[in-house]
Amino acid sequence: MSNQPKLDKYKQEIADLYTRRSQNYDNSDWHLQIAQRLVEYGRVSRGQQVLDIATGTGHVAIAAAQIVGAEGRVIGVDISAGMLDVARNKAQELNLNNTEFLLADAENLDFPGNIFDRIFCSSAFIWMSDLHAALTHWHTFLKPGGILGIHAFADTAFVGGVVTQKVAKKYGISFNMSKPTGTVKKCHRLLEQAGFEDVDVKIEQDGSYISLEKAKAMWAGSSHPAPGQYPPPLSTLSTEQLAQAKAEFEAELQALQTEQGIWNDITNFYVFGKK
Repeated sequence: MSNQPKLDKYKQEIADLYTRRSQNYDNSDWHLQIAQRLVEYGRVSRGQQVLDIATGTGHVAIAAAQIVGAEGRVIGVDISAGMLDVARNKAQELNLNNTEFLLADAENLDFPGNIFDRIFCSSAFIWMSDLHAALTHWHTFLKPGGILGIHAFADTAFVGGVVTQKVAKKYGISFNMSKPTGTVKKCHRLLEQAGFEDVDVKIEQDGSYISLEKAKAMWAGSSHPAPGQYPPPLSTLSTEQLAQAKAEFEAELQALQTEQGIWNDITNFYVFGKK
């Protein structure tokens, strides 16, 4: 693996974003809970070889490493050096000698074929530049009978994103966000077209009421990276249009407010396919 992956502008912005977030990323248990569910559903067992795509601070990798034991091996890859530093420190504190963290582009890996029993991607799949190409690429690294597990969100998830999409459409702008993985049917199609069999999608409903101010903070703006799209879709708007779009976004959220707050759906999909 190359020590320094060559990243285009889109991926470099993602890497920079997550390096900035790295020191606070574990402040919430939310990503950890998702990772643990993915590993649980993925039926990791002792002695397996596991690849964790977009490992971040190592939630999936560490959970898997504790299961596969000394006979197994876990490799976590990410494009954010800052996130990997946190992951390595956590693994070291736990005395996990069966883990390795690599700075690498998940869509341009050069592992040999047929070497992993499990491949996971938690909370990051929609950030890939080409979802189909990524899945077919990862498929080659799985052993026959091996399982890929990805975590994705329904297209109803995150009220800020849903409302942003609605407002942007008025300006002729389309946001991908969670739309490519937004239904069970879409998840099935993605994996099946990439060559996976026995595709299974486990759905877990989640969400909570949030304050109007917290919902307003979900505004995408014109500079924040957008999953699967570059440059950010709203960057095509003028300063005046952007201000107007933000005002419309906040008005839409205001209309959703109840005595309990604004409902923020977070429907999770845990998607599995076998090679």
